[in-house]
Amino acid sequence: MILSWSRDIFLRFFLDAHIKNFLRGHVQAFESWHSVPRVVLYDNLKSAVLERKGQAIRFNPTLLALSAHYRFEARPVAPARGNEKGRVERAIRYIRTAFFEGRTFDGLDDLNAQADAWVNGAASARRCPEDSQLSVQQAFDQEKAHLMDIPVTPFCCDEIRGVTAAKTPYVRFDLNDYSIPHTHVQRSLSVHASLHEVRILDGQQALATHPRCWNKAQQIEIEAHVQELVQHKRAARAHRDTDRLVHALPQVQDLLTEAAKRGEPLGRIAREVQELLDVHGRTQMTAAVADAISRGVAHPHAVRLALQHQRQRQRQRQQQTPPPLGVALSAQVRARDIAVRPHSLDGYDRLTQESDDASN
Repeated sequence: MILSWSRDIFLRFFLDAHIKNFLRGHVQAFESWHSVPRVVLYDNLKSAVLERKGQAIRFNPTLLALSAHYRFEARPVAPARGNEKGRVERAIRYIRTAFFEGRTFDGLDDLNAQADAWVNGAASARRCPEDSQLSVQQAFDQEKAHLMDIPVTPFCCDEIRGVTAAKTPYVRFDLNDYSIPHTHVQRSLSVHASLHEVRILDGQQALATHPRCWNKAQQIEIEAHVQELVQHKRAARAHRDTDRLVHALPQVQDLLTEAAKRGEPLGRIAREVQELLDVHGRTQMTAAVADAISRGVAHPHAVRLALQHQRQRQRQRQQQTPPPLGVALSAQVRARDIAVRPHSLDGYDRLTQESDDASN
């Protein structure tokens, strides 16, 4: 932007010509001058003028919101009137030849820092075209008295977009993935992005603030989000194992309840009981868990002890069983077990054949 009388320049470079950067240029120019012009003249670019038919002009509503905030008049130049924007065209040529040609820089921030130094230095020290007795800086000091005061609150130029978090705790913005707390997956959220940071909100609640990434296909994470997700998965796995165990062996629920009252680690207890269940089966484990609960010891050691007692009682019963005795069976009963082998029927076939030959 360039002031009409003093020719003071505000120069800022952006990565694209998006409407938000167009507005940011206005806000930063007003903050640099600490004042606002009463009229801002525009070429008929789409960021300013959406449609023009004769004297009827349809402005970009976002630009109108900016002008209403800073109370300046947005005025487009007449079509095909290059003389109305000659000051801007000459300033662009001056910037190209005096500043940009042959300049090296490390990035956008470095380029803008060099631009500020050049504007405050060589560009401000040049002679003012309206009064050759004054420098541009001296002319601006006089012109500033005719400009309007800048509002206390700057106009918000953040890019605001609605996004949806899928099953993974990330939202996609500008082709990059930004992490969010895992508790807010599968929700509709909003992204507020400035040039330097990306904020993710759920209504009015701020969920995460990330440095903005200008690369593509990157994953920007907050370490706390990753750690919370890992802990949640571990807890979910423990609950899943416990639920599976309770479903297979309902009596273990009372055992886990008593263990929880004593502050025992439920995950380890459930894992050890599951291992015993895999080895000994449901029938023996049902009795062993009931025995441990009846003795008031809610621990896998008590279940193991109960299983050992079961095996001991089983061996004792086997040792006390009398040997089998021989039983005398009657001939009629023994005859039932005699195997009867059927004889061949070929003899009947021969008899039938002989009878047919005799009749012939």
